[in-house]
Amino acid sequence: ESQLDEPVASLSGGWKMRVVLAKLLLQKADFYLFDEPTNHLDIVAQEWFLQFLKTAAFGFMIVCHDRYFLNELCTTIFELDPALYYALGTGEKSTAKMYAGNYTTYEIQKEHDLALLESAFKTQQKDLKQKMETIDRFRASASKGKMAQSMLKAVEKIERIEMPPKPSSIHFTFPPIVQPGRLVLQVHNVAQSFGAKQIFHNVNFEVERGKKVALIAPNGVGKTTLFNIIAGKLPVQTGSVEMGHNVKAVVFDQDQTAALKLEKTMLENLYEAHQNILEQKIRAFAGSFLFGSDDLAKKVKVLSGGEKNRVGMIKVLLQQANVLLLDEPTNHLDISSKDILLRALQTYQGTIIFVSHDHDFVSKLATDIIELSADGVSLYPGNYELYLYRKRQMESQQNPVKQKPERSGKKQKSEPAVDRNDAGALERTIEK
Repeated sequence: ESQLDEPVASLSGGWKMRVVLAKLLLQKADFYLFDEPTNHLDIVAQEWFLQFLKTAAFGFMIVCHDRYFLNELCTTIFELDPALYYALGTGEKSTAKMYAGNYTTYEIQKEHDLALLESAFKTQQKDLKQKMETIDRFRASASKGKMAQSMLKAVEKIERIEMPPKPSSIHFTFPPIVQPGRLVLQVHNVAQSFGAKQIFHNVNFEVERGKKVALIAPNGVGKTTLFNIIAGKLPVQTGSVEMGHNVKAVVFDQDQTAALKLEKTMLENLYEAHQNILEQKIRAFAGSFLFGSDDLAKKVKVLSGGEKNRVGMIKVLLQQANVLLLDEPTNHLDISSKDILLRALQTYQGTIIFVSHDHDFVSKLATDIIELSADGVSLYPGNYELYLYRKRQMESQQNPVKQKPERSGKKQKSEPAVDRNDAGALERTIEK
């Protein structure tokens, strides 16, 4: 209630997005066009929005780079691909195709279609080779020269099946890093206020070497503020933040437009940050992030938001740091680029502390979850799905629902008890 009279300019990016969505949804339209509606929304708001759309009476088309969102929500995937597809059975080429089902179903179906396409391509190539061999033999015969010419014209009219280019194989070889001590970060009794308003207090936690820790909190709780304190971009008002022995930390900023030198080329930006690394190594690593030689000569100012993020991430990953502090590393990235980044970070041998609102990315990268609230933090060992399971368990214990007795008098089958301290048992229960 107190926020309703506040100027929009004072709100965070996540709260501004909530205002925009509220304005749209209150119009009660028959059909909506959503362009990246989950950008800047925290995971809590995303989950609410997802459940709302699942039960909504209206139709919609959505552009979204969140695999989890597309899997949970969409019943049809419409793909645009710059690589020409050959429509089997129609003899027509198209850069678009409709798939029934969610995103995972689309991936399976597309792989199946490409296998059929490759089979048809090989069959056609074999047939064309045989026809050309026959034409060449007929050309050598004076009596069959006209027949050869006629056959050649027929072959030239055949619609050729074209295979889309195969994705490049991606391998990551990181520069060696110096191993830090067991504890890479200690946060003790940290509190933060803006004027008279206290954002959070009593923040205490430690991060051990090799962990990949996701920092989770709803919009407005101070997640970005805490991240900036850890990164040294904001002073510590109360308490202490200490990096461990031999720690070399590097920060990936959410706004890469401000972090990169826009008037310089991609290669110049990367080489300035890594003058001790051979240019060939930089080019090879850039290639792993789908940048070709021609791309490296482009000025950063002409790049898309996703391309700037990929350049910024290459700068970070090549700095031989043993601790990465990543603020929304998947912003502006499409799903294939996110997959590349995820594979790189899963391969990375150091410690990662990151903020992300991408459900799928957090689930596949985080080994531990730190949940921030106004009264401090809670540490949840295990991945994001395990964190959600434990949250639901705690909520059900705090708000027990009395079950109505069955009229038949038969005893209900109960699920086997699960030890909440046994992470393996919890994960097996989730998989069921």
